[in-house]
Order: sequence, then structure tokens, then C-alpha cells
Amino acid sequence: MSERRRAIVLEDGWAALRRFTPARIALGRAGPALPTAEVLRFGLAHARARDAVHAALDAGEVAAVLGAQGHPVRVVRSAAPDRATYLARPDLGRRLEATGAEALAAPGRGPDALVVVADGLSALAVRRHAAPLLRSLAGYGWPWVGAPVVVALQARVALGDEAGERVGARLVLVLVGERPGLSSPDSLGAYVTFAPRRGRTDAERECVSNIRPEGLSYVEAAERVDRIAREALRTGRTGVARALPPAVAPSPIGPPSEGGADGSDPPAGPAGEAGP
Repeated sequence: MSERRRAIVLEDGWAALRRFTPARIALGRAGPALPTAEVLRFGLAHARARDAVHAALDAGEVAAVLGAQGHPVRVVRSAAPDRATYLARPDLGRRLEATGAEALAAPGRGPDALVVVADGLSALAVRRHAAPLLRSLAGYGWPWVGAPVVVALQARVALGDEAGERVGARLVLVLVGERPGLSSPDSLGAYVTFAPRRGRTDAERECVSNIRPEGLSYVEAAERVDRIAREALRTGRTGVARALPPAVAPSPIGPPSEGGADGSDPPAGPAGEAGP
């Protein structure tokens, strides 16, 4: 076989596309099987995903970092007593443990926004990305500056509904470690739910997914989350309901000290800049 022919046969036309995606493409082959290097890479990616699912979140560390950013922080647990139970019983991860539920009960007017930081299926995602994302959100001012934070262990997204209901929050933002993929063991998800209460469904939420430097950046994610939250506070709806005709007049937006007398929206956008 000539050298020219050999080059044509061995040339991998897919390899150049690898720089555009972390997806498992252009793996090559060794006879009828995968090359050894790709088998080893797959094993490593699988091990990282498993480690992310089973890793424990250091709630004290996360609480200290968020407290230093100016957020009052409480740590609670779900009704799942351990990781094995949490993985086998998703329903328990959606409910607060009794002591934590009582600790969150607060009389009077609650905050406009409550942030729940939940370990979910990747504590690694929460440890790496929750604090930087909240720092970016703080650049938009109200309602994120000084917003109360609940750090929840063995928790799923719906736990935020009960937490928000107990503190009387108008809106809850749940930051949760997403199910790891073979190229993304540390992906963070952000779920926004207006008027949180037990029994809310996923159709009543809005989601911003794959938040991490290799996916959606903190700046982009913060802009999307803030836009969704402000629209929710203006219209009183999140999820599929936002596409439906309003059943009632929108509730006023903003705390009494901000915005106009007519409840107009305070500036949306990083401090010192026009809103998006």
C-alpha cells in the first residue's frame, strides 16, 4: 500500500470535531473493539460519575462560604436518613426532616426569594458552583443580595417547595447537583418556583441546567435565573402557566422600599448597569 493510500485510510475525519463538544465521538476502533485508551477513559468517566453520586456534601463548609457572602444560612436535612435511603427513596428526599421543618417555620412576611442549596445527585457540583453563581446573582441586586439560604442534605428539588412554604417566601430558587453524565459529573441545576408550597409539580417550575465552566457560565446562568425570577414576581407564575392567559392581575413586584408607587420593577441587571 502506498504512503498516500495509507494516509487516506488512517485519517480520522471526526477527530477535528472533538474540540467542539465533550460528547464521546470519534472514538476510533481496534479491529471490532474500542481502542484501549478509550476503554480506560470511559472507565474513568464512569468512576467520576459514581463518585459524584455517592459523595457527601460538607454542609458546614458551604454554609461558611455563603455566610461570608452576606447570606443568612441554615442547614437542614431531608427525611432520608442516609445516602443509600436517599437514592432508593426519592420521595423522602422531597420532604424536610421534622426538626428542620420546625426550625424553618417563620411567622409574618417572608422573603421575596429563598435560596435552597441541595446536594442532589452531585455534591461536587454544589461545592464548586453554588457560591460563584450566587455571587453573580448578587450583582443584580434585589432580591438576591442578602437572600436567606437553606443548605439541604439528601435533598431533591421538591424539598424547596416545603422550605419556601414554611418561611413564607414569594419565590424559591433551588440550586441542586444534577444527575452526573459521563462528561459532566459536576453539573449544577437551578429551579425557580413561584409561591412554593408542598404539592407543586415540575410543570410549575423553570429550570436552568448544566451550570459549570464547561457548560453554561455563571454569568449567563445568573442572567437567565434573574430574568425568570423577575418575570415570575411580576406575573405571579412560573412553568407552563406563564404561557397561559393570566387568570388574575399580576401581583406588585419589589419590596416596599424599591420601585415606583405603582409597583414598577426595580432595575434588572448588574449593579451600575442597565438591565437586560
